[in-house]
Amino acid sequence: MALLQYHAPVDYAAQLDGFKDFLKHFKTMQSTDEAAATEALEGLNIDGNRTSDEYDMMDDIEGGAQTRSARKQRQVKLKYMDMLLDVANRDSTHILIELDDLETFEKSFPEEQQTLKLVESIQKNTKRYIDVFSQAVDAMMPAGTKDISFKDDVLDVIMSQRDKRNETIETAAEADMDAADAASLSSSDLAGKALAVRNVRGEHLGSLITVRGITTRVSDVKPAVQINAYTCDRCGSEVFQPVVTKQFTPLTECLSEDCKKNNSKGQLFLSTRASKFVPFQEVKIQEMADQVPVGHIPRTLTVHCHGALTRTVNPGDLVDIAGIFLPTPYTGFRAIRAGLLTDTYLEAQHITQHKKSYQDMGMDARTLRKIEQYQNSGNMYEFLSPPLLPRSSALLLLLIGGVTKEMGDGMHIRGDINICLMGDPGVAKSQLLRYITKVAPRGVYTTGRGSSGVGLTAAVMRDPVTDEMVLEGGALVLADNGICCIDEFDKMEDSDRTAIHEVMEQQTISISKAGINTTLNARTSILAAANPLYGRYNPRISPVENINLPAALLSRFDVMFLLLDTPSRDTDEELANHVTYVHMHNKHPETEDSGIMFTPHEVRQYIAKARTFRPIVPSSVSEYMVGAYVAMRKRQKKDEAKKQQFSHVTPRTLLGIVRLSQALARLRFSEEVVREDVDEALRIIEVSRSSLDNDREAGADHTPTSKIYTLIRNLWESGAAAVGDDDENAMSIRRIRERVLAKGFTEDQLTTAIHEYAEMNVWQTSDNGARLMFVNADDEMMG
Repeated sequence: MALLQYHAPVDYAAQLDGFKDFLKHFKTMQSTDEAAATEALEGLNIDGNRTSDEYDMMDDIEGGAQTRSARKQRQVKLKYMDMLLDVANRDSTHILIELDDLETFEKSFPEEQQTLKLVESIQKNTKRYIDVFSQAVDAMMPAGTKDISFKDDVLDVIMSQRDKRNETIETAAEADMDAADAASLSSSDLAGKALAVRNVRGEHLGSLITVRGITTRVSDVKPAVQINAYTCDRCGSEVFQPVVTKQFTPLTECLSEDCKKNNSKGQLFLSTRASKFVPFQEVKIQEMADQVPVGHIPRTLTVHCHGALTRTVNPGDLVDIAGIFLPTPYTGFRAIRAGLLTDTYLEAQHITQHKKSYQDMGMDARTLRKIEQYQNSGNMYEFLSPPLLPRSSALLLLLIGGVTKEMGDGMHIRGDINICLMGDPGVAKSQLLRYITKVAPRGVYTTGRGSSGVGLTAAVMRDPVTDEMVLEGGALVLADNGICCIDEFDKMEDSDRTAIHEVMEQQTISISKAGINTTLNARTSILAAANPLYGRYNPRISPVENINLPAALLSRFDVMFLLLDTPSRDTDEELANHVTYVHMHNKHPETEDSGIMFTPHEVRQYIAKARTFRPIVPSSVSEYMVGAYVAMRKRQKKDEAKKQQFSHVTPRTLLGIVRLSQALARLRFSEEVVREDVDEALRIIEVSRSSLDNDREAGADHTPTSKIYTLIRNLWESGAAAVGDDDENAMSIRRIRERVLAKGFTEDQLTTAIHEYAEMNVWQTSDNGARLMFVNADDEMMG
């Protein structure tokens, strides 16, 4: 019985001519990157005598419309012919065909060509049409305008020598070994078409689809053979064998005309230098948590990346991958057990990252204008901090970070800031961690109980592709150059918690397992949240006992906030109103500064710009910083005597002050740290103890005069208001006034407090009221 034959009603020759016509005649105004750069440059106000505001932007749009239109007319070019010329000149190795361009060009076809349906055919039978497009690319490839140089690939040099040697058309057919990859297909509008991994079904086999997911595993890049080259030992001919499957049988006998005439059957030897290899990488993506139905586990999909698409994704990235969904038969023993079943994979054609790193992130014109408008106001610190988030200013500095220093002898001094949030249940610690994970371009969220030491650092696993032992990075490795948020930090086992000691200071992970001795980078900031001993803070025992963390770990945190849930009518009323408003309207209530708030995307762009600065600490500020550190050491000795020690003040504390000061300088787009940055860094460290101090003073006098006295005394103990000359006990009245007025007190209340305590001989003023100095200050500090 003869098998039935089916001839598809497709005119491949006509479609090939349509593709050639598209490559030859498609015109574009300018590329997407050029358009974005042009808009950003046009959005900048170069005139320094004018302020950049919304009216200027409207004037620029109206006044420059004709100029931009004329400029675009001058930039009309043949998009894909320019790409082909770059490939011919060996400046590029691949050609990206955007289906949106083909769809636009297809609408201009005459009526007799409207039935070709090029875009629809490509989407349904992508693998076949990549070969058709490759034929069109080979046919339309222009001659190169650059000569071969020593910098070019070995394959290009060999091809150039062959072209000079071969003069006939038959021998010139070796052009099949062109250095360019096959044409890749992609659709620009990926966001609206992305499928979940669970929704990829059998009907999509052979089609071009877009899948959205989280990268869970990335293999090493290996060379995959694409074309094998052989040399005959008899006639010297070269024979090429395209490899399109997982397995192939090498050629052994020469098939050239000379060997056939002489009937010599020359033997072929593999020539690896003339063979073509392409990079290959296997990626596993997993569907996102919001795409998983109730009671199900997340599904995964294997993705094969070739050529320029390798090394474009890292574990933990959220990506949209456009590719061809294909079946592949099992091999080896798995084929015997699988029978007729086949495995599936996605052959990637284009990859889009949802979150770019700080280095790859640009700044659009609208964000530039908004920053210029509010930067000179001096309130960027408050504008960038999210509303209704306590201690959000310190978390903003965590996102910006300090300056990492690489010494000449290889010594590494970290610039990333580590913060620990310890407090009672219900003070929104986990919400803070979730928010930071969302804002940071690279953020990993994990919990103490759900993470082991191996899960945080690295695990040794066997690679299913190469069957060799490889390292699988944990949460801290995935958060490299990002932020790792660890919730329920106090619930971790002590053996697991010690695994992050090296990461928090040296920012490396040393592994010695299964014959693998290596060091992994973990340049990450750690934001941890924990509860005190017994769940809630106990005021009857010392702060160190409440915190219940080892001193070696505690010293590695630059700032540690103690968040206590203390009853307060104003705070409780404000919180209750906020919660009820959110439940009624499904949005946050409007605040006074809601009109100038920055979105998370704009915050990321601002931080990316700020991280390009590397501020230094001048000598005058350095001396002031040293004095403040010495005062903190004195205060620690006093607290130890009263058993009220909050944390240990170590040399790492001084490094923490430096990092916070550099982050504040970066926030101002400055290349130098000023004294106000150090004052703000010291204030943040003071605020971390504020909840504890308020609890201690529950029975104290709370009149404005006593509160101002307590504030001034804390400023004196921390050195934040010191004058800076030889007299370390003298304080600047100007700095005291700034701090007191910032706390909401009036000028009259400050004057009254200074006068009353001066009459009680607690302090005295000098230099016409410009300085304030405590009486018997040295005795009190030592006592």
